[in-house]
Formats: sequence, structure tokens, C-alpha cells
Amino acid sequence: MEINSISTKVTDGGRIVIPADYRRALELKVGDDVVLSLEGKEIRMLSRKEALRRAKALVRRYVPKGTLLSDELLTQRQREARDD
Repeated sequence: MEINSISTKVTDGGRIVIPADYRRALELKVGDDVVLSLEGKEIRMLSRKEALRRAKALVRRYVPKGTLLSDELLTQRQREARDD
């Protein structure tokens, strides 16, 4: 389903109701965290899951294939502990 622009109101405390169709499209449930970013005069909203997916894709571009960053971090921490 293609969802286009809708109009909604800002209520007390800056609350905005996200329509059910939008919540379903983003797979949002009550209590889920979302990530907001301000881009010029636009507010962009991503589900936490989508924000994490994008962050991982961005990092993946700079990490050699087969490299585990967790292993790199562990090695670095062990080296720092040994040098202290």
C-alpha cells in the first residue's frame, strides 16, 4: 500500500498522532522507540529497527569483509589493559 501525505494536529505537550496505516507500514507497536531527525524544515521518523539497519549498512561500507568489529574492540581493550 502506497501511503502519501496526511494532515494531523500537534496537541498538548507536542504530541502527534501517527495514523494506524503509518504505524503498520513502519511495524510500530505501542511503546516502541522511534528515531527522529530534523532535516531543514522536515522531521523524519524511522523505526528503531530501520535506523539500526541503516547504521549497520553505513558501517559495513568501511569495514573489510570478514572483519568482526566486536573482535577488533576486544583485542583493542585487551591491549590497552596490558599497557596500563
